[in-house]
Amino acid sequence: MNEKLKCIVIDDEPIGKELIVDFVKTIPFLDLQASYEDSMEALAYLQSNEVDIIFSDIQMPKINGIELIRSLSKQPSIIFITAHRDFALEGFEDGVVDYLVKPVAYNRFLKAVNRAKERIQSVAAPLKKEITKPEENIKAPIDRIFIKVNGKLVKVILSDILYVEALGDYLKIVTDTESFTTLATLKSMEDLLVPPMFFRVQRSFIVKLTSIKSVSGNVIELNNGKAITIASSKKDEMFSLLGI
Repeated sequence: MNEKLKCIVIDDEPIGKELIVDFVKTIPFLDLQASYEDSMEALAYLQSNEVDIIFSDIQMPKINGIELIRSLSKQPSIIFITAHRDFALEGFEDGVVDYLVKPVAYNRFLKAVNRAKERIQSVAAPLKKEITKPEENIKAPIDRIFIKVNGKLVKVILSDILYVEALGDYLKIVTDTESFTTLATLKSMEDLLVPPMFFRVQRSFIVKLTSIKSVSGNVIELNNGKAITIASSKKDEMFSLLGI
C-alpha cells in the first residue's frame, strides 16, 4: 500500500492537539486532513468524510472520545490519547489499535502509528501483510517531552533532567533549574529515558548517569546534593554503564 493514510487529530487542549499534529507531520505516510479542539465539529466532519486513522483525546466536553468512536457507522483505526490509564481496557474492547498516555513520547507515538499501519495493511491485503519497522520510516531522536502541569503543557528538555521520582500516581521531574509534578507513571518515563544517558536505579527513581557525583555503598549522590539508594540488583548494571 503506497497511498498515504488519511488522519485527523482531536483534542480539546490546544497545546496537546498541536503536539500530535506536529508528530503527524513528521511521518511520511500520514496525510493530515484536519485537526479539531471541538469533538462535535470533528464528529460532523467524520460523518461526511472517511479517514484511515483518528488520533483522539478521551476526556472532552460535549462528547468524549469513546462516545465519538461508538457513534461512527464505519470505524477507522483509532489511537486514543489520554492522561488516564483507566480508559485503556474500555478502549481496546471497542477495537482501538492503541492508546497513548500523556505526556506522549514520540517513540511511543511512532510505535502506535506503525501498529495502525500494519492493521490497515492486513485488512487491505490479507495475503501480503507488511510489517514496517519504525527505523524504515523515519529517524527522529527524542530530545524533549511535554508534560501537563497545573492545566498546561510544559516542555522539558530530556538532557536537562537530573532525576525522576515516582510519587504515587504522580511523577516529580527535577531538572538543572526547576522541578515539575505531573500525573504519569514511572514506567511511561522509563520507556523514554533509557541507558546510556538514564538508568532506573530502583523502583521509584530514574537518574541521569552524568549527574551522579559520588557512590558510597548503596547510595548515590547527585550533583545537586540529592542522595538516592540503589537497589542491590541494579548496582552491577549501573557500575557497568558508568565504566566502574
